[in-house]
Amino acid sequence: MRRISKLTRVAVGVASLALAATACGGTSSDKGDSGPKEDLGLAIAYDIGGKGDQSFNDAAYAGLTKAKDEYGYKTADVEPTEGETDADKEQRLASLARQGYDPVIGVGFAYGPAMKAVAAKYPDTTFGIVDSVVEGDNVASLVFAEEQASYLAGVAAAKATKTKTVGFVGGVDIPLIHKFQAGFEQGVKDTDAKVKVIPQYLTQTAEEGGFSSPDKGKAAAEGQIEKNADVVYQAAGLSGQGVIEAAAKAKVWAIGVDSDQYRQEALAAYKDYILTSALKDVGGAVYALAKSVHDDKPLTGTQVFDLKVNGVGLSESNPKMAEVTGLTDAVAKAKEGIIDGSIKVRTEQ
Repeated sequence: MRRISKLTRVAVGVASLALAATACGGTSSDKGDSGPKEDLGLAIAYDIGGKGDQSFNDAAYAGLTKAKDEYGYKTADVEPTEGETDADKEQRLASLARQGYDPVIGVGFAYGPAMKAVAAKYPDTTFGIVDSVVEGDNVASLVFAEEQASYLAGVAAAKATKTKTVGFVGGVDIPLIHKFQAGFEQGVKDTDAKVKVIPQYLTQTAEEGGFSSPDKGKAAAEGQIEKNADVVYQAAGLSGQGVIEAAAKAKVWAIGVDSDQYRQEALAAYKDYILTSALKDVGGAVYALAKSVHDDKPLTGTQVFDLKVNGVGLSESNPKMAEVTGLTDAVAKAKEGIIDGSIKVRTEQ
C-alpha cells in the first residue's frame, strides 16, 4: 500500500458500515516532513464529545474500523481535550502526520484553522476535514447535505405528531446547525402547515458545551415537551442523548441524528421512542477517503455527500414507523422530490 503519491481526483460511493476497533495517539512538534516515516494507515482526530457520543464521532469511528478491517493496517483515533486551542489541534494533526499516518482526518469544522496550517507543512500526506471546506492541494473537504436528511425528518415529524407541535434542539447556534433546523422546519411545513415548530439552541459557542452536555439537552427537551411538543428532533452531538432520554421518559417521539440511534447500544433503554434518525454517513466519507489513498488516487477538494449518493438519509430501523399513517409513503415521495430537484431544500431560515 502506498503512502506518498501524486494527487488526483476521483469520485467514490459511500459505504454502509459496522462498528468496532483500536486506538493510539501521540504528541508532536511542528517540524514538517523531515526524515523517514513509518508506513501507517488512517488516523482520525475526534470532535467535541469524542468517541462514545453514539452519533457524529462514532460514525467516523465506524469508517476507521471498516478501513482497518479491509486493509489490515494500523489506525489511530485521538480524543480532544477540554478547552483546547487551535494550536492544540494543530499539534495533534501534525503528530499524526509526522508518525506516518495517511490520511489524517479532523472530525468537525473546529479543525479548520489547524488543518490549513498543518496540510501546508506535510504536502505528502492527504488530509481530510469533516463539515468544513479547507483549501489545499492535499486536503479533501468532506461535506454533507444535512438539510436534505433534516427535511425528511421534518416530514416524519409532521406525520407523527398528534399535538401539532414539534421541537428542534440544536447543540450550538452556528451555520452548520442552522442547516439542520432549516431543512427540518421546511419538511414539517411542506407536509402540514398547521404544525408548530419550537426551535432552541443549547449554547452560542461549542466551548460552552452545546455538543457535549446531555443535561443541557435533557432540560431543553423537557421545556419543549411542557409546551406540548410530542416529537423532538435533535442535532446536538452528545447532548442529544439527553434529548432522547427526556422524550422517552415523557413517552413522546425523539428523532436522532447522524447515526442510526435506534440501533445504538447505549441508547437501548430509549429505543422504542426513537422514531427515526436523520443519517449522515460520516463513516462512509471517512472510509471513502481512506480507500482513495490506498488506491493511489487520493481525493482532494470539496466532496459533497447528499441523498443522490446515499451520503445522507433517514433510518427505517424502528418498525413503529410503519404504524404511523402515511409516514413511509410521504418520506419516500419527499426523497424522490429532493433527488429529482422538484424539492429545493433551504440551508437557512
